[in-house]
Amino acid sequence: MTRPFSAVRGLVAALVALLTVTAAPATARASTDDRAPADFVALSTVDPTILQEMRYFTPHNFVGVPIDGYQQPICILTRPAAEALHRAQSRLLRQGYSLKVYDCYRPQRAVDHFVRWAEDLDDQTMKGEFYPDVDKTRLFEDGYIAEKSGHSRGSTMDLTLVKLPARHTRPYVPGEPLVPCYASQAERFPDNSVDMGTGYDCFDTLSHTLDPRIQGEQLANRLLLKDTLEDLGFVNLAEEWWHYTFKPESYPDTYFDFPVSTESLTAAH
Repeated sequence: MTRPFSAVRGLVAALVALLTVTAAPATARASTDDRAPADFVALSTVDPTILQEMRYFTPHNFVGVPIDGYQQPICILTRPAAEALHRAQSRLLRQGYSLKVYDCYRPQRAVDHFVRWAEDLDDQTMKGEFYPDVDKTRLFEDGYIAEKSGHSRGSTMDLTLVKLPARHTRPYVPGEPLVPCYASQAERFPDNSVDMGTGYDCFDTLSHTLDPRIQGEQLANRLLLKDTLEDLGFVNLAEEWWHYTFKPESYPDTYFDFPVSTESLTAAH
């Protein structure tokens, strides 16, 4: 998910929709090359201990089908972002935790898939889990969907914490009953993550990192992730506890579209 700039919030619906489309910087460039630049790497080659559950390769996401451009379930990032995650992982392992990534580099074709889905108001397949209280007509206005994503620049990732040893989690079965993403951890879809108060990609204000309703162990878990990453140069998106960007970005103005696959990386060398 990608949120609009905070200054956009509060404008009338028509202006918000317009600005969502044009929210990228005026100097932004699109790259249609199917090869990644040489400084993009598979996270597993930098730190094989970081867990990966690449949701958009699977049907367990707010669309309900595998997303365009995800040819393999691997995390790809710019090397500086991957190395910073390795440093964070080293700290967390000493405390008995591991990072787990849900999404990393995201090709523009995947973002386009999200936009098409958001415009199809008849497709409400996954509403019961991911956006139970949000009218799909408001996804653009409320900032849950936009036509550009920082993920496409290669230094942004969605991630959580897992208490070690990591528990096995069962796969999602398409068509199974859905439980709201803000339900208690015991009720919502099983995830070996620590309790963050909501599931991943939960379209709800409870997902705001410092929402005052999040207290106790849930808040402590969010702050452990936040403090660890921010100390190493990451910046959290305040509306999503799972969303972090490593700064300075290697490609702050370029939105890439190469597929998520090892071939995209090996072809660059």
